[in-house]
Amino acid sequence: MRTHTYSSRFKNVWAAGMIFTALVVAGAAQAQAAATDAFDALLKRYVVVSPDGVNRVDYGRWKATPGDRAALDAFIATEATRKPSTLAKNEQFVYWANLYNAITLKVILEGYPVRSIRDIKSDGVWLDPKAYTGPWVGKRVTVEGKELSLDDIEHGILRPTMKDPRVHYSVNCASFGCPNLQPKAWSVATLDADLDAAARAFVNHPRGVTVKSDGSVHVSSIYSWFKVDFGASDKGVLEHLRKYAAPDLAAKLEKASGIASDSYDWSLNVANGAKS
Repeated sequence: MRTHTYSSRFKNVWAAGMIFTALVVAGAAQAQAAATDAFDALLKRYVVVSPDGVNRVDYGRWKATPGDRAALDAFIATEATRKPSTLAKNEQFVYWANLYNAITLKVILEGYPVRSIRDIKSDGVWLDPKAYTGPWVGKRVTVEGKELSLDDIEHGILRPTMKDPRVHYSVNCASFGCPNLQPKAWSVATLDADLDAAARAFVNHPRGVTVKSDGSVHVSSIYSWFKVDFGASDKGVLEHLRKYAAPDLAAKLEKASGIASDSYDWSLNVANGAKS
């Protein structure tokens, strides 16, 4: 009888523990979903889809709205409490891309007005020359006990883990020459289609690729800096570009044997027509 009673109590305690754990997990999931929804709402509110194909951000209005700056901070803080190492691959992609973009926005808002993200230096990394050319090597967030910089997220996690060239269309460095910051948060449900759409939008814009009248190909420096992600050669880059190019552009690229030049515009992707 005592054994039976003990066993029943043990089962009750175990069941109560399982229920408590489930409630905690559900609560954490709800909190994370709410934070992502808030970030999504911020992007919809401040990212301006411009007729010229370049999405810009209304940094001035955002900076002047304390509640929305606090909402961005809250999203970053909530994401920092998660364990991305336990997530599926696509979930990790979404997690890190959204976090990267949120931190970049926070960096710009803290420094605004600036003409370029490169005017903002990295703190606490005095011996790294890159610290003086932008904010990318300064530690910005702690995830699973590890302090991370923007470079850590992009080059130490996203690129080597995802092994997908579309990573470059998912993260935005607040510059005119960069692939667009989307007017919504990345979502697992639509990730693949949204990445393809982002790739097409950039490739088919002059800042992504231009074929000049003499047939020479001019591309964004992204395809030069990170050529290894696009096939490690001009041929690989051209194949990637043709994959996402509209028919007219694809036909021109078909005739190309190499890439003549590249460039990148670091001016701030600020709204209201100013190219800072």
